[in-house]
Amino acid sequence: MYDTLSSDEQTTLVERLRLGDEDAEREFVRLFAGRLQMMIAARIHDRESARDLAQEALMASLSAVRGGGLRESVKLAAFVHGVGRNIANNYLRRRQATPVEVPLEPETLIARSPSGDAEDDERRELAARALRSLATMDREILSLTLLEGLKPGEIARRLEQSVDVIRARKSRALKKVIAEIERLSRFTLVRH
Repeated sequence: MYDTLSSDEQTTLVERLRLGDEDAEREFVRLFAGRLQMMIAARIHDRESARDLAQEALMASLSAVRGGGLRESVKLAAFVHGVGRNIANNYLRRRQATPVEVPLEPETLIARSPSGDAEDDERRELAARALRSLATMDREILSLTLLEGLKPGEIARRLEQSVDVIRARKSRALKKVIAEIERLSRFTLVRH
């Protein structure tokens, strides 16, 4: 990828960078900025973030070279590429660890019927109230199951929980919703 520099050129550039030569820094950026950005963009599939990450990789590489973190000057290009790859991988790990924002308002889980039937509206309201009684995680599990059609294994990966925990919470949440709807229905019947 960075085959435009010979071993001697890499060694000379490293020596100049260690001495704080500003021209060497500009040359370093000219040689590696575009290539890093392309490599990182291909890895993370996000050109905007790739630009920032390439800058981060350039700064980290430059700091490491100045600080003696590069053991073999002839491997400058491979070193810079490795730093960029690590920064891209860390970015992907952080992005995967960030929870996915899912609207969990009970009203979004319950579809409106076009008929406008009062009984349907009442059933939807009972279901919404029952869903509001659940913990946020349980609502999210039901949402991922019912709206997105995900299986417990997929939900477990997304929420970073074990499959057994997801199954247990889903089962308890469904039982709780059913019990709450029954309780609210009895309360509603008594009122009428």
